[in-house]
Amino acid sequence: MNALNTFFFVAFPYVAVVTFVVGVLYRWRQKGFTVSSLSSQFLEGKYLFWGSVPFHVGILVVFFGHVTAFMFPRATLAWNSVPVRLIVLEVTAFVFGVTIFIGLTALMLRRFTNPRIRAVTSRADLALELLLLAQVVLGLWIALGYRWGVSWFAAGLSPYLWSLLRLSPETGVIFALPWVIKLHVVGAFSILLIIPFTRLAHFMAAPLQYITRPYQQVVWNWDRRTIRDPSSSWSTARPKPTEQK
Repeated sequence: MNALNTFFFVAFPYVAVVTFVVGVLYRWRQKGFTVSSLSSQFLEGKYLFWGSVPFHVGILVVFFGHVTAFMFPRATLAWNSVPVRLIVLEVTAFVFGVTIFIGLTALMLRRFTNPRIRAVTSRADLALELLLLAQVVLGLWIALGYRWGVSWFAAGLSPYLWSLLRLSPETGVIFALPWVIKLHVVGAFSILLIIPFTRLAHFMAAPLQYITRPYQQVVWNWDRRTIRDPSSSWSTARPKPTEQK
């Protein structure tokens, strides 16, 4: 058991981080075009909206919540010293965790039920989605079964993560945690490990310039329902532009 703990909480985090950094840099320099979401919106848009929006909103809130507790553990504990604020934070985190679950479930159903989406799905992307789903389920389980995670994360896991950055792992706390929380931590590093091989690497090329650029109008040359219908065949002919009246 000690050997497994040592591997997963001492060696594995460094393997995941090195693989992530080297993999993303290699992909960016050698296959730069693939560092994108490779959007499938042109293939199907209705169900994509109901899956993508809650997933992205939820994951951004939860992710930055974790980052805040990691970066500012003392400030987090000070904020949580007032019970009402702690409860509000816990409820908010749980609600957005459910939002991630709903959005991710919708995206996976879309991927499994639409033939055209399945055709552009790689095994790595599928593995990542399953891993993300397991991670979300574990997170919700922890939120319900091990209350006040915002506080014990800042008090226990944050020092452990900082010790990894100092290249001097302090494993006393992490070794003593329940197995559910350990799986959640290992899952986080596993996601980091697999990112360079999936389309999730697109977050490295976030289009922040979209915030300030002029509005762009997209014009469809084909009927959207026709081109998105899995029963319609592909055409080798380039669609003609819509005639201007």
